[in-house]
Amino acid sequence: MEGEAADRAGTSFSTALIAGAGAGLSVDLLFFPIDTIKTRLQSSQGFWRAGGFSGVYRGMGSVAVGSAPGASLFFVTYETLKGYLAKTLYPNSSRDAVENAADVHMLAASCAEVTACLVRVPTDVVKSRQQTAAYGRISSLNALRTVVASEGVRGLYRGYASTILREIPFTCIQFPLYEWLKREFGRRESTEAWWHAPVAGSVAGSVAAACSTPLDVIKTRIMLAKTHADAGVEAVEPRFFPILRSIVQQGGIKALFAGVVPRVTWIGIGGAVFLGTFDLAARTIDGKN
Repeated sequence: MEGEAADRAGTSFSTALIAGAGAGLSVDLLFFPIDTIKTRLQSSQGFWRAGGFSGVYRGMGSVAVGSAPGASLFFVTYETLKGYLAKTLYPNSSRDAVENAADVHMLAASCAEVTACLVRVPTDVVKSRQQTAAYGRISSLNALRTVVASEGVRGLYRGYASTILREIPFTCIQFPLYEWLKREFGRRESTEAWWHAPVAGSVAGSVAAACSTPLDVIKTRIMLAKTHADAGVEAVEPRFFPILRSIVQQGGIKALFAGVVPRVTWIGIGGAVFLGTFDLAARTIDGKN
C-alpha cells in the first residue's frame, strides 16, 4: 500500500463532502453519552450538579444538525489542501514521498479545523449548555435562542479561539500519526485491509486526545463560564488565562485532566468510527472496494 496517503489526497470534492457527512454523524450520534459525561466532569458546577448520569442524550439535537456540515467542511478542506500543499511545498519530489510528509498533513488538518469550527463551535456551545442544564431542561432550539438573546451572535462563538487552540495541536498529532500508521499497516500486510483505517484512527485519536485534554478542559470552561456569580458559581472572565488560573487554583494541575478517561475512550473508539467510516465511504463512492 505504498502511497496510501497519496491515494486519499485524490479524493474528489463530492466524495469528501458525502463521506465526511456520514463520518461526522456516525461518531457524534453513537458516542454522544460519553461526550456528555466528559463535559459534566469538566464543568465548574461539578459532575453531579451538572446532571450526573441522567439525561445523557440532552443536546443531541444540536449535534445532529451541526455534525454533518462540520465534518464535511473538514474533509473537503483537508483532502483538497493535501494535494495542493504537496505540489506547492515539494514541487520536484515524487507524489508518494511528499504526500506522506508530516508537515503536509499538519498544515492541511490545521486549516481544515479552522474552517470546520465555524460550524462546530456554535454547535458545541448549544450542546454544552444543554448537557450541563445551564438553562434548565430545554430544547436545542430554545437553548440557541437563549444564547443569542443573552449574548448575541457572538455568544455562539464563545470559545472559538480556545477550540482552535485545542484542535490544531490535536490534529497535528492525530493526522500525521494516522497517515503513518495506515502506510505502515499497508507495507506489512502488502495489501489494503478494511481494518487499517479504523485501527490507525483509534490509536492516533487516543494519543492526541490524552495530550490535548488540558486544552479541552479550558475550552469547556470558557463555553460554560458565567460572567456573573450565580447559584454559588463564581464569575470568571471567559478568557484562556483567567480560566486556566481559576482551574489550577481550584483543583491543581490534576484538574486540567478532568474527564481524560472518557475523552480518550470516546475519541479512541470514535476515531475508529470517524476515520474508518470516512475511508470506507470514500472508497465505496469512488469504486475502490
